[in-house]
Amino acid sequence: MLTRRRFIAISAALAPSLAMARTPDLHVETGIALGATVTLRLHHPDAPRIAALAMAEIRRLEQVFSLYLPDSALVRLNRDTRLDAPPFELLECLTLAAAVHRASGGAFEPTVQPLWQATAAALTRGAPLTEAERAQAGALIGWQGVTLDPAAIILRPGMALTLNGIAQGYIADRVAALLASHGLTRALVDTGELVALPEGDWPVTLASGGGISLTDRALATSAPLGMTFGGDGISSHILDPRTGAPVTVVWSSVSVSAPSAALADALSTAACLMATEQSVLDLCAAFPGARIEALVPA
Repeated sequence: MLTRRRFIAISAALAPSLAMARTPDLHVETGIALGATVTLRLHHPDAPRIAALAMAEIRRLEQVFSLYLPDSALVRLNRDTRLDAPPFELLECLTLAAAVHRASGGAFEPTVQPLWQATAAALTRGAPLTEAERAQAGALIGWQGVTLDPAAIILRPGMALTLNGIAQGYIADRVAALLASHGLTRALVDTGELVALPEGDWPVTLASGGGISLTDRALATSAPLGMTFGGDGISSHILDPRTGAPVTVVWSSVSVSAPSAALADALSTAACLMATEQSVLDLCAAFPGARIEALVPA
């Protein structure tokens, strides 16, 4: 059965790869976050202990953002359409999501989850989504139905959120902050989105084939056809909230760097729904420090 977890796991393989040799003082730790591989590369005498703390932080954040852990904050919000006293991390991530939603003219739309569920269910039964089903799911999409408040997050009845276009980046940011709080200045966090601490140049090979050196910065890459519904190579796993259908593929991959991985993640996802290079440039220009590293036409 096609599942979002499977999508994430496979998409992680499409993320930027490191073109670097292992050095004697480099500690590498791997794990899983939101179904994707996490890799920490740390330069520090106490790296193994600090890496263990970072992995514990990732497990804690999964309890906030996972769509599959039955008692995660996001699952409870989607189930009950209300979450009292929400975790700070969920509020912070959703606040950034709201900003990217506005800047992208609604292209970045976390409330698309009901449509994603309906599309996946149709694939499971072996029949395309009907127009009636598409319309029913589409009626539940709309950021205006989300209320954010420290006291409670409230969704309009029937709505549900997905943060798969931003949460992996957000987790990378939180892990990087934890590493910095323990005195690390040279490290690279890879949750599928990358964050480099202030010291050291980390050479990264982009999905486009080009390369950059990452220092004190984050990077995310999105590929509309990196995963497709049913593996048909045509129907992107990124759904367009404006049409209710898989996005029309204009870009084969989009790489964005930014001060935070959450922002880079959200911008690269939103850019996949943009029809022109100028619209992608305008989107990134709305956020200081964000820039396109690679925009590859389909």
